[in-house]
Amino acid sequence: MELDSILSPVKSDLDKVEQKLEEYLYSDSPLIYQVAQYLLERKGKRLRPALVLLSFGGSNNSGKDQALDAAVAIELIHTATLLHDDVIDQSTTRRGKTSINYRWSNLVSVLMGDYLLAKAFKILVQTKITPLLNAISRATERVSIGELLQIQERGNHNLSEDVYLQIISDKTASLFSVACQSGAIARGEEEKVQKIYQRFGEDFGTSFQIIDDLLDLIGEKEKTGKELGNDLQEGKITLPLIYALASSEDGTREKILKIFEEGYIPEYFTEIRAFVEKEGGVEYSRRRAFDFGRSALEVISGLKASEYKDSLTQLVDFILTREK
Repeated sequence: MELDSILSPVKSDLDKVEQKLEEYLYSDSPLIYQVAQYLLERKGKRLRPALVLLSFGGSNNSGKDQALDAAVAIELIHTATLLHDDVIDQSTTRRGKTSINYRWSNLVSVLMGDYLLAKAFKILVQTKITPLLNAISRATERVSIGELLQIQERGNHNLSEDVYLQIISDKTASLFSVACQSGAIARGEEEKVQKIYQRFGEDFGTSFQIIDDLLDLIGEKEKTGKELGNDLQEGKITLPLIYALASSEDGTREKILKIFEEGYIPEYFTEIRAFVEKEGGVEYSRRRAFDFGRSALEVISGLKASEYKDSLTQLVDFILTREK
């Protein structure tokens, strides 16, 4: 099923999110305005705002304005993390277009990211919902913790699966988790229900990132919009490689480790991918992604039936089978 079809119950509200993003990013500063317009032109899937709105539910519920503002703020925070990531990773492209740091400069990319973070929290303060501000603040803190842990573990080819999962839980799943929680908070749900949505988002986000890491090895550049092997180039050790290195019983492991010790170059990508596939890293990673996907579905299984719950269920299938 296509993403547009899955998100049809909240299409009009997602359109409002786009309008609000344009309004909030309007600036008298020519540079900020120019960069902001460039960002708006290369928008992604808007999954995080969509999760806020799907978790919020029907349009007749009170708190809609706060839900929309939470959706905008979380998307701004996500975009800010991408701008900072591109500087850290020295990326030249993002979503198939020239990255901000490459088109302008690292300095512009970092400061624009800071501007988006400041704008996001200004929006959240204006909602006057303290639990919403607290939840998103904590999630943003987790993103930074995850990023720092990933940097700390770069090049560690003995990285355990547990530490890998901690990294992606903080760095990626945290914003998916708080997006779902925010919708429930804006709707005024009790804490027990908020935790259901929060847990769904956590498992959803973990599954999403495992598939993302897998696509960096076995995806198609024309579909993913980025060069394959970026994680290898940047020294990020992801689940497919973790499993393959742990499973290899012959001298192949030492040969692969020697490649990294001497300095990975793209010419080795095909060999490393073949190694990961041979040792079951691709199959295992896909299985783990499906495990988290199933867990996400189990978490919301007891929620009242609705078109919004149906969309959340379909989104799980969408991220598990996506090719970009």
